[in-house]
Amino acid sequence: MGSAPELSLKRSSSKLLGIRAIEYLKGGPVSFKTHQAIVLIVTFLAYTSYHATRKTTSIVKSVLDPQSSDIGLSLPKKKRISSSVLGNGWAPFNESNGTSLLGDVDVAFLSFYALGMYFSGHFGDRCNLRIFLTVGMLGTALFTSLFGVAYWANIHNFYYFLVVQMIAGLFQSTGWPSVVAVVGNWFGKSKRGLIMGIWNAHTSVGNITGSLIASAMLCYGWGWSFVVPGLMMAFVGLMVFFLLPVAPESVGVSREEDECNSPKKSGDEEVNEPLLAPENPAEEEPVGFLEAWKIPGVAPFALCLFFAKLVAYTFLYWLPFYVSHTAIDGKYLSSETSGTLSTLFDVGGVLGGILAGHISDHLDARAITAASFMYCAIPALFFYRSYGHVSLIVNAALMFITGMFVNGPYALITTAVSADLGTHKSLRGNSRALATVTAIIDGTGSIGAAIGPLLTGYISAKSWSAVFTMLMIAALIAGLLLTRLVMAEVAAKIEESRSNRAPECSLDV
Repeated sequence: MGSAPELSLKRSSSKLLGIRAIEYLKGGPVSFKTHQAIVLIVTFLAYTSYHATRKTTSIVKSVLDPQSSDIGLSLPKKKRISSSVLGNGWAPFNESNGTSLLGDVDVAFLSFYALGMYFSGHFGDRCNLRIFLTVGMLGTALFTSLFGVAYWANIHNFYYFLVVQMIAGLFQSTGWPSVVAVVGNWFGKSKRGLIMGIWNAHTSVGNITGSLIASAMLCYGWGWSFVVPGLMMAFVGLMVFFLLPVAPESVGVSREEDECNSPKKSGDEEVNEPLLAPENPAEEEPVGFLEAWKIPGVAPFALCLFFAKLVAYTFLYWLPFYVSHTAIDGKYLSSETSGTLSTLFDVGGVLGGILAGHISDHLDARAITAASFMYCAIPALFFYRSYGHVSLIVNAALMFITGMFVNGPYALITTAVSADLGTHKSLRGNSRALATVTAIIDGTGSIGAAIGPLLTGYISAKSWSAVFTMLMIAALIAGLLLTRLVMAEVAAKIEESRSNRAPECSLDV
């Protein structure tokens, strides 16, 4: 056992450059709680940037394919970007099959994202998550920017855009398993749904940020709508490399040492209990892919997320396009205005994620909460399609409500539910399963995320009403897939209620 100076030197050498800089500015060591704050902030910014770069395509669609017909509607002349090359759109997307080609680009990205997700979870449990996440972010930044470079390089080859999006999808898949695993290493189980519901706002914040930046850049040329988010992504990637501590032991900090100088509050045992607390980390083996699928609850929630993300990602990729091609109060909105208006869907999603997390914590019923939100999404989708054209205010209000019910269960399943299942009692305390379980659930959901936009690209050319019918059916199936788990949770609640009443009855006797 080394002496105190030796241990101090070892810990100092294991600290990241960014953490050392903070300690230098602070004039003392960084506490455990400060490390937790750094983890929350850095992972929040990291995944915000992932979604910001993911959102740009949906904003630029109506510029690439501005004259696309929408079920026989006569569209007004769009505001054009000042470029002699652009003209009435950008070849090959301004041709008669342009909408279908845009759908193909979406499905290429999302298919490789879903495929990469399974491998990312596998590698994430076996390598340094900080390096893995940094590489993924820099790769995403590069290929997002390369899509925009086509604007200045005058590239019109469809396969260029297809290949760029495929590789971008692979790099994007590194994000979610990594950030969930890192947060899981640092935070306890108390109020997990609420904490992760708030933290998961990065998804909607990223969509909003991406929409606003991409919309603002359109007046300078659509290429900037990709390059600017790409540069932001690269900057945050460097922040991750210099600042993100993967786990307490990786930077030599300890909960016990951090708390020994402060009085212990009642209930601290629950709050400070690590999400992943192995008894002997040295003996842990990563959980296999098939073994993770067998964890109770993983399959039904993964399949539910398949249909939930089908709905959510159809809105993510097609909502600005739909708004710009729909007469609202008899008028058509510009591409920039449509992109800005579509952010209300994500604002609703922030509230939905927080509400779903809080309700599921209060009820201790993840399946009941997720299924209820999916069922509520069905009438919300119907009313948005039927009455969204009445006025701008009605459209905005219905869009907000739809975003709340669509994104609520999506946020809950990808965060709190994944963390619950990644630390399931059947794993016997093994901490090296969270990234794999998260990747399985989100990877399966991402297959649905690829299919939704693809089908929309073809179906919308004939009828947007048919698209919304597809989305309502998907929401119904998502809820039904959780029926068994819902029944189990209801039965557990009834049993708990009976057991609580039993002592009261005995006291009355």
